[in-house]
Amino acid sequence: MQELTNQELYQALAYAKSIDEDTGRKMLEQFQLDQAALAQTIFGVFPALVAKENQDMSYLFMDLCFDVLCIFQKAFGPLPPQNEMDFDWAAKQAVLMDAELQSLIQENPMDDKLRAKLQDRFTKRAFEDSPQMGLVKLMNEAIDDYASESPSRVSAIKPTQTMIAVVIRLFDNLYTQASGKAL
Repeated sequence: MQELTNQELYQALAYAKSIDEDTGRKMLEQFQLDQAALAQTIFGVFPALVAKENQDMSYLFMDLCFDVLCIFQKAFGPLPPQNEMDFDWAAKQAVLMDAELQSLIQENPMDDKLRAKLQDRFTKRAFEDSPQMGLVKLMNEAIDDYASESPSRVSAIKPTQTMIAVVIRLFDNLYTQASGKAL
């Protein structure tokens, strides 16, 4: 999948920001119908991980996830429905990230060295595996800007940036998988 140019990225972001509340709600409902497992992960599981650090940042995270959804749909077309994907696509994605995600939950008992290693691997893969680095950079800047408004948000910068990179990677993988099936 090709990386979005700066112009494509800003046009898609402008589109995302121009969507009214009713249209946004319909898009989210359609996303939940088309990709139920992915929608639950992105808007249910991931924000909870961010909220453990800071609730405000989890709200920002969900807003940014909506922007990512809009950007991908604007740039690459409608989301492929889950029933047209490999049956176990979502499960494969989850297995690839499970141990790494578990390491982000501080309440999970885990050796500190193993936790640090898994977290580092998770962060590295989140940033390296996404060809949409311009989008990742743009989202990271939005996270930094928002966090700078309140010292209590600073501790949630890294988890929020990591999770948004994962979301971008998941969307990229979804579209790549769908285009591979279409060929």
